[in-house]
This record gives sequence, C-alpha cells and structure tokens, in this order.
Amino acid sequence: MSALSSKIQEVFDEPACGKNHGKSEKERKKGCTKQLVPGAAAGGCAFDGAKIALQPITDVAHLVHGPIACEGNSWDNRGAKSSGSKLYRTGFTTDVSELDVIYGGEKRLYKAIREVVEKYDPPAVFVYQTCVTALIGDDIEAVCKAASAKFGKPVIPIDAPGFVGNKNLGNKLAGEALLDYVIGTQEPEYTTPYDINIIGEYNLAGELWQVKPLFDKLGIRVLSCISGDAKYREVAWSHRARATMMVCSKAMINITRKLEERYGIPYFEGSFYGISDMSDSLRQTSKLLVDRGAPADLLERTEALIAEEEAKVWQRLEPYKARLAGKKVLLITGGVKSWSVVSALQEVGIEIVGTSVKKSTAEDKERIKELMGQDAHMLDDMTPREMYKMLKEAKADIMLSGGRSQFVALKAKMPWLDINQERHHAYAGYDGMVALVKEIDKALYNPMWEQVRKPAPWE
Repeated sequence: MSALSSKIQEVFDEPACGKNHGKSEKERKKGCTKQLVPGAAAGGCAFDGAKIALQPITDVAHLVHGPIACEGNSWDNRGAKSSGSKLYRTGFTTDVSELDVIYGGEKRLYKAIREVVEKYDPPAVFVYQTCVTALIGDDIEAVCKAASAKFGKPVIPIDAPGFVGNKNLGNKLAGEALLDYVIGTQEPEYTTPYDINIIGEYNLAGELWQVKPLFDKLGIRVLSCISGDAKYREVAWSHRARATMMVCSKAMINITRKLEERYGIPYFEGSFYGISDMSDSLRQTSKLLVDRGAPADLLERTEALIAEEEAKVWQRLEPYKARLAGKKVLLITGGVKSWSVVSALQEVGIEIVGTSVKKSTAEDKERIKELMGQDAHMLDDMTPREMYKMLKEAKADIMLSGGRSQFVALKAKMPWLDINQERHHAYAGYDGMVALVKEIDKALYNPMWEQVRKPAPWE
C-alpha cells in the first residue's frame, strides 16, 4: 500500500490542474477526494473509475481480482463500442471466496491469468485490484510480474481498490498504470507529420466514429485514442504522436501532461459537442500539427472543410430551429459536458435554466460563465426534490441527465433525455449535433405528454 499511497499523492499534486494550483500546501496534501469506506464504496469508487477508463481498450482481457459482485456491477456500464475485437465485453474475475480471504488470493489470481492466456491469447491482461484483495494484502504487482515472465505477455496491475477514493481518482490511477507499464513499450510501423492522440474519449455509442472521418478527410491520423475503440498496441505507441487533444481533463490530464513532459507532445483541451466546438477542435489540432512541422496548407484545408460541414449541418438543423426556439432545458451532468453541451444547445436557440457542476473543474465553471454570463445558474448538488419542483413549476421544458434522474422527470410528467455515459445515441461532431437536436425535438413533441397531463376521468 505504500507504493499506492505515494502514487495517490502524486496524482493529487497534479501540476496541470488549475484547481490544484489554487490550494495551499496543506490543502494539497489532503488531496481532491475523501477516502471511501470499504464495502460502502459501490458506484463511483476508484476501482469503478479505473475499470471504465480502461475497458474500452477492446482486445485486452480485463481481469478483476475480487468478489464476483465487483465485476458484475461494473461490467459494460459505459456503452463503449468496438470496430474490432469484442474481448473487452467478456467479464473475467477471480471470484474470491471466504477461504481466499483467510489464506490469500494470489495463487488463485495466477491460475486465472494462466487460464485467460491459454483460452483467449490476448495481447495483454489488465488485472484490477479491489477493496477485499487490497485489504487482505494480495500483491498483484508481484503476481503480474511473475505471470508476465512466465507467459511472455504484458500482465498489467491496475492498483486502484475502491476505498482509496472516488471514480475520478480511479480514472487517474488507471492513467498512471498506462504510463508506468504500457505507453512507450511498442513502436508504430511508420509515423507521419499528421499523427495525433485523443485522450479522454471513450467512443460512447460510437461517438469517435462521428469525429474520425473528419480527421481522415484532412489526412490527420488518430494514432492512438485513450481509450475509445483502442487496441493495446495503439496505446503502447501513443508516445509517437505529434499532438494531443484532451477531451476530458477531469479524468486523464495526468496522461496528457506526462506525454508532453516525457516526449514533447503538445496538447490542448477541446470538445466534440456542438458545431462551434467541433470546428474549434479541428482548427486547434491543425494548428498544433503545423507548429510541429506539418505542411502549412493543412490550415487552409481545415477551414475549407469547416465551412463545408457547417453549411451542411445548419441546413439540416433549419427545420428544428423554430420548434425549439425559447425552449428551456435543465442540464444535470458534469465534467466537460457541463459546458460543452451548453454551447451546443445555445447554438439552436435553446435556453439553459441550470447546469450541474458537481464533477466539474474550476476551468469548466469559467467556461460556463463565458457561455451563460456571470449570473449562470450553476448547481453544485441538486436534490431530486429541487429537480422535481423546477420541472413541476415549468421552469424547464425538458431535463437532460443520466439515467438515475429520469424518474424525477417522469414523476413531474416532463420529457427527459439521457445525456450520460449509458446513452444509446451518439452526440459528437456535426452529425451528433443533428442527432441531439432531433432527440430533444422527439422528446418535447411526443404526444404522450399531452395525454399523461390530462386529469384522470374519475377526477
């Protein structure tokens, strides 16, 4: 645990985090999160954060060393899509029992790794530590090292037991594991002046596939995406990219910063949500590549593509503008979506009556103020009762949130749309903007709402 403690402290002392810069030395040592209680860390624990950050690496065997519920509750909870291998959707667990708690689970883990290698022959095995196995003292690093030497494959320890902190800390510990054991261990067959990394994009509902064709049209190659639709070897050679786009700074800023420090890869933070943000991301990517030696005509080609794509998307959005003008949205999400979705919705004339900032950084909040004004309604932690009241009093026409909040909207007899990681529709890029507006329009004008709001015949 001493190695883990020092790693956690290093993550807490993140130089690239603006919020961290504003703290005193004493506050910085406390870290960004309160430690959780073993056994009460379900949903949003560090293990869950590490698992969802790395599981989109599609050809890797993800082996959870712990009780079966740890794997069962975390399996496939992000809806990341794959264009190739489906191995990432197979749940592997050591399923430790009471006897393992008494005698130790290291032998069981070694046997599980051997079984996975023999049956599936993956390019690598990721082994996840959990609360129970961390508390009984199982040394997964030693087991992984021995297994790697024996089977001739990378066996990567992901030391992020649930009780050390919340989901966001788990994201960063997963990033540290990639930096320590994976990134820089393989070389691509060839490199080009147009190679980029995309960090913090998980290909939810296939969103990466809405964006990648735009880069392809410019001749820009996504050398590595961490971790949406990724393969192990692509992550291993991400150190050869010429520039990095960071999509979610809250989750993986440590990878982005260390890629710049170790390999001189410059980065910027951008968003794929909304027309202007998508265009800005293309511009900034091209500018970074030109600064690193790519031909200068890339900037002209980028502007030409943006003009063409924006003209097409506005034409497709025209029928919806009159129907959605003045409609009010309550946005309950967090992180990068707290400002990027605001920007996207404002472009079609939708008014944001409030946006949650529970999981947002100081930079996220500043961007919200830029978009919505200094009097922006930023909600730190809105209770279900407050959500219900806001919807019931018609201060919002629709709520965009995660699945857990949908029942509040339904109880208030108001439309709801899933905007979080479990969503089934892809909202990135220009095509994604049309899809988002189309889904909002369908939800708002569904004839069901008129019927459910009518008094019952016996009233």
